[in-house]
Amino acid sequence: MNLRVPSLRHEAGDQLAALCKAGGDPLRLNVLRALANDSFGVLELAQIFAIGQSGMSHHLKVLAQAGLVATRREGNAVFYRRALPHAETLGGALHAALLEEVDALTLPADVQGRIAAVHAQRATASHDFFSRVAEKFQAQQDLIAGLPQYRDSVLALLEALSFAPGATALEVGPGDGGFLPELARRFSRVWALDNSPAMLELARLRCTEAGLGNVELILADALNDDVAAADCVVLNMVLHHFAAPAEALKRLARLVKTGGSLLITELCSHNQSWAREACGDLWLGFEQDDLARWADAAGLTPGESLYIGLRNGFQIQVRHFAKPAADDRLTHR
Repeated sequence: MNLRVPSLRHEAGDQLAALCKAGGDPLRLNVLRALANDSFGVLELAQIFAIGQSGMSHHLKVLAQAGLVATRREGNAVFYRRALPHAETLGGALHAALLEEVDALTLPADVQGRIAAVHAQRATASHDFFSRVAEKFQAQQDLIAGLPQYRDSVLALLEALSFAPGATALEVGPGDGGFLPELARRFSRVWALDNSPAMLELARLRCTEAGLGNVELILADALNDDVAAADCVVLNMVLHHFAAPAEALKRLARLVKTGGSLLITELCSHNQSWAREACGDLWLGFEQDDLARWADAAGLTPGESLYIGLRNGFQIQVRHFAKPAADDRLTHR
């Protein structure tokens, strides 16, 4: 009697083998852990894990072949990030299970320290930029997306949210203060927060000129300093200046009162690298799905979104995320 042995699709077996191979090395597992809520260039990862660039490139190639990491080009630089599993595809369940186990790992203290050092290097570069170009920053920003190009869209979302009388607002990184008059008209009290004295002075001049008596300017770090929560937190073209935007969203979420809103105006992902030099951008915009995923991890739920196409090739996304009570969030899951 001839028994017919089922044939195994070669390419299918290869995919599963690549996943198993990629997960069979402790360093690669720690790389996946480090990429949980961040993206790094190969040189940054080599610094974080204290190995040579060629060695790190080899590990990233193995992870990429298994579909565990994806790349994103930021001008002339390439950043690596975790790829999301697709349950409906071969290996999707294994991919998801691997990431779930990886997320339970605790990175070694020295690796955590070097990640913090990379973040500090990014933050220092951003802070130095604003110290140098405060007075001409707005003109440079206008080359990409100035306030007049998205003001009406943000105001439309604000009006639709119908905040109660007495509600408060916080704008993080107000720039020259151009949006503060709009917030001052709609909220009983407004805080404007910046960690750059030079930029905050520009906002102060704007508030004085407009006679905004209900706006308080605060020199502080929104991510690390003790700041009062507000009903509405606004970030206009700010997130791409943070060293670790996913972690930044988690920390910014604590500044939103329960039942409150976070409004984010940001560039969609683009490849115009001159924005780094002209405007000090650390990131060349963001994918819409990334913002939604990071907000979800921060305990926020998505609301309305508006998208604005600009003649210079950029696209703006205006996003609303709500901070529900914990039981409300569980109900909608």
